[in-house]
Amino acid sequence: MKSIILSNGETLFYRERPGGNQPLVLVHGNMTSSVHWDVLLDKLPGELKVYAVDMRGFGQSTYHQPINSIHDFAQDIKEWATTLGLSSFILMGWSLGGAVSMDYAAHYPEDVEKLILMCSASTRGYPIFKKDEHGLPIIEQPLHSREEIARDPIQVLPMLNAYREKNKEVLKAIWNVLIYTSKKPNDEQYDKYLEDMLTQRNLVDVDYALANFNISNHPAPTGEGTGLVKNLTMPTLVLTGKNDLVVSRTMTEELFADLPHKITHIELNAGHSPLIDDLENLNQAIKTFILG
Repeated sequence: MKSIILSNGETLFYRERPGGNQPLVLVHGNMTSSVHWDVLLDKLPGELKVYAVDMRGFGQSTYHQPINSIHDFAQDIKEWATTLGLSSFILMGWSLGGAVSMDYAAHYPEDVEKLILMCSASTRGYPIFKKDEHGLPIIEQPLHSREEIARDPIQVLPMLNAYREKNKEVLKAIWNVLIYTSKKPNDEQYDKYLEDMLTQRNLVDVDYALANFNISNHPAPTGEGTGLVKNLTMPTLVLTGKNDLVVSRTMTEELFADLPHKITHIELNAGHSPLIDDLENLNQAIKTFILG
């Protein structure tokens, strides 16, 4: 692990895998960090020099100033990349990292040679809705504030309580239901991932930022779009999981509808973690997209 201190006082830690002259930057998802890219780092072609960053409030990176938007994460990565001298690279984001990567590429398109979105949040965010007496979302009642989101009894509170209690068994049960629905990491690897999950300090802030993210030209449950999606004209690979229980088909369809140019789409035989479910095909898809 290496680290860089940003001008806002935050320290971003990152992993760097030596390779060729083509840089690839990996941006992790919610409840994870650069630790979760380990299996892919071992597989990616040697022609790629790979960086995997811990975003603010995840993994080993600091969290002195709470984030208010997805763009806060993107700005951190922009300064980190500039400090490292990365001016043209391939950017890959998983889930939350997909939203961060899209925001980065929309604001700094000159930096991003190619964009890869894996099981990504929508261009119109990831709203959280009030729940009815059966625990089902009430689509007409999106949650707007951090306080409302923190009280959500289905999507947020169970994770918050597990974090407070450092209860890895609860986290494991949640991931077994929602993420690792096909394959699971081996016991040692799974425990490493669970320990890493407990380092997250920004869960409610992330959920709030995702709920209010919208770079499309369309209104979303929490507000109007910025229209910045028009800047995502770089070659783009969208990787989806056939059995993804986290990112809905509607969100993926929004992504396809909003991106301003023809994309490459590959559906993997996976849930929300192709890293575990379909690593070989994931690696091949990335290799083909980047190197041909």
